[in-house]
Amino acid sequence: MARGSRYCVPFRRRREGKTDYRLRKALVLSGKPRLVVRGTLNNVIAQIIVAKPHGDEVLVSAHSRELAKKYGWKASKGNIPAAYLTGLLCGLKAKAQGIREAILDIGLHSPCKGSRVLSVLKGVLDAGINVQHSEEKLPDEKRMKGEHVAQYAERLSSNPEEYQSKFSKYLEQKLPPESLPKHFEKVKKDIISAFKSEGKKT
Repeated sequence: MARGSRYCVPFRRRREGKTDYRLRKALVLSGKPRLVVRGTLNNVIAQIIVAKPHGDEVLVSAHSRELAKKYGWKASKGNIPAAYLTGLLCGLKAKAQGIREAILDIGLHSPCKGSRVLSVLKGVLDAGINVQHSEEKLPDEKRMKGEHVAQYAERLSSNPEEYQSKFSKYLEQKLPPESLPKHFEKVKKDIISAFKSEGKKT
């Protein structure tokens, strides 16, 4: 494809759809730590990062795999409830290190209402970290707890074959999908209790 003489090739990460350099520059110039949220097909990652002359420095990191390893999470590690709990875990870790505010960095993700990215943000906010946001974009409380999954499972319960097919991963973990909201609340409580007990020790 022909290009004019003044055409400049975009940076590699921009060409690959990985980095919006204009947005990154604005975030770095804010001088605040960045709450970086990234999602894969099966997991969610939340980090508090500061920009340094030698490169980005990760102050705090939380991965949805920690929910299963440390707090007994049995459901999917890439869904909306897991995203919220990962954000809560990241926020509590940040608070324990004296971090009080951050600015949201979602990369090239679109800030769609109720998305996993904004579920992570809600978890960080509930942990007590101040992050500028728009209230109307935050996820619905019921959806964040997984009540939509529980309701869907109840509708499918009359069709055992489809129920087994859709929720095989839940059933392998001996977690009925109808119990997801209760399981969510238990894991949330365990995460908060763990940091309260650590705070008493110090």
